[in-house]
Order: sequence, then C-alpha cells, then structure tokens
Amino acid sequence: MEKVFVAKRVANKLVSTEAAVDAAIVEVGEMMAELLQARKDLNLSATFGHDVSVKVADAMQALIAARTAMVDAHAQLDESRLRLGLRTRMVGDIKPEDAGPTGLREAI
Repeated sequence: MEKVFVAKRVANKLVSTEAAVDAAIVEVGEMMAELLQARKDLNLSATFGHDVSVKVADAMQALIAARTAMVDAHAQLDESRLRLGLRTRMVGDIKPEDAGPTGLREAI
C-alpha cells in the first residue's frame, strides 16, 4: 500500500481522536457549570457537593493532560511524515478559512 494512503488514514484517525478529546473537555466543562448552577438554583451552601466538584475538576485535568499528549503525538507524527518523504500536509489549515476580518492587517 502506498505511504500516502497509510499516512492519510492515520491523519484522519488523529483528527477524529483530537476532536473526541476536545468534545469530552467541553462536556466536562458543561457538567461543572451545571453542578454549580444546580447548587445556586437550590440555594445550597458552597460546601454542598464540593467533593463532586473536585472530582469533576480532576476529570478535566486528566482530559487536558490527554489533549497535551495528543498535541505532542500530532507534532511527532508530523516529523514522521517528513522522514517518510511526504511533502503534503496530512490535516487541515492552521487558520480557518471562514475566520472573518479581525481588524488587523497582515504584515508583508
């Protein structure tokens, strides 16, 4: 099988894995917000459910560590791509195309 097709398959899996980790981080963040809002809505003390908030924060920290590991893996895979002699990028643009004007001018 050609290197480029194998590399593309790995790149696709990398992107989907990164997206899954990001989605999990969002979910945990929303969970924390929901816990805090529920405590407020029920007019409960800040100490009520604090141990649960700590566990959710621990989960967030673990997911951030997982994201860091995936970013590191991404960089290493990019180096591997170069060692394999693949010149094309395996994943999307660095800057999203639909990012509208920022009010800043690009330096030439």
